[in-house]
Amino acid sequence: MVLEQLHYRRTHRNPSGRADPLGHRAGRRRRVADPAQPAGSAGGGAGADAEFLLEVDHIRDWEEQHQPLPEGGWLLFRTGWDARSRDPEAYANEGRTPGISVECAKWLAEEAPIIGVGVETVGTDAGAAHSFDPPFPCHAMLLGNDKYGLTQLQNLGLLPPTGAVVIVAPLPIVGGSGSPARVLALVER
Repeated sequence: MVLEQLHYRRTHRNPSGRADPLGHRAGRRRRVADPAQPAGSAGGGAGADAEFLLEVDHIRDWEEQHQPLPEGGWLLFRTGWDARSRDPEAYANEGRTPGISVECAKWLAEEAPIIGVGVETVGTDAGAAHSFDPPFPCHAMLLGNDKYGLTQLQNLGLLPPTGAVVIVAPLPIVGGSGSPARVLALVER
């Protein structure tokens, strides 16, 4: 199943915000396939709720229903926002999109066993993240802790709650902070 991901992001800056003197080669990873958990938001999705923020409690509730997040895998944040992707105005929504709270971004960055987060929106941060404290917590915390971000994913609603394997194929860009990528999900039939 193609998830039609358009951007793969990993910072080449360390958590202090200073540039990494060794640079970064986007996509340089140990494995090409990782387990994934498409955790949905409370209430069946945030497709209609641009203000929705994923909280640690949402993830813990999801884990209780299914299983713990996979070690070295992906948390795929399913909101239903991909339904807007064929209409650029509705998708952009004047910069108002669901996302991840500051507390949850910190937890995902520092405690969760994941390699990264995938979202259906244009960025890993919520549309209102410019006004959070700190601003843009996913970029500042997740990417600053050597985790990855996938944006503009499609078809997450077609994945089973557990058992999917995600393949991320970015371009080997040297010195960049991200890359266009193709993301595929393998599911058992």
